[in-house]
Amino acid sequence: MEHSLLLVEDEPGLVLTLSDLLSADGYQVETASDGLLGLQMAERGSFSLIILDVMLPGRSGFDVCRDLRQSGIHTPILMLTARGQIVDKVLGFKLGADDYLTKPFEPLELLARVHSLLRRSVGPSIRPGSAFRFGNVLVDFRTTQVSRAERRVELSAREYELLCHFIRQRGATLSRDELLREVWGYASGIQTRTVDVHVALLRQKLEEDSRHPRHFLTVRGLGYRFVPDCE
Repeated sequence: MEHSLLLVEDEPGLVLTLSDLLSADGYQVETASDGLLGLQMAERGSFSLIILDVMLPGRSGFDVCRDLRQSGIHTPILMLTARGQIVDKVLGFKLGADDYLTKPFEPLELLARVHSLLRRSVGPSIRPGSAFRFGNVLVDFRTTQVSRAERRVELSAREYELLCHFIRQRGATLSRDELLREVWGYASGIQTRTVDVHVALLRQKLEEDSRHPRHFLTVRGLGYRFVPDCE
């Protein structure tokens, strides 16, 4: 199956480089040079993945990401940013981005991130039609919808995958390396706060009190453990 990717980037040289790189790897690539056009194309088209720059004319990548998620489009989003501030990365995840790359980056790293996002976007191997409840949260695996206290909660594709992995491995202590490998598809040993940021977002969205979590627990020095019921 040939995947169709949308690249939203305003630097002509980078557009050419990434288009050639992705096309050579077998992807069909469409491009947009500003945020407004990128948003319109993403809303109209059926893309497997969106590569979205943060700093764009017309509308920022953050705004595009937020608008897509609010309109119910859950296509995986890989954000490109020249900013190294952790607050910008947290904001991107909070608005629904699934992964990010900080410029400059190696072409092979971009391809690895794209491969990982596409591989994971097919969804978790949980019995179709089933559902799982913990506390006042309901996860419907048939519709991939999550609700808390009967109100729908918007999760990014990566947040949803992380939640499903926790549910599958409930009760087990999971290291950051394992979560990076199983949910993100990264090699072990990579130093990143991606896991911590996503766990914090799940706590904010699904825990009654994110500062005193009952379900997404930190196991100091080891990683995280998900428990459906309060211990």
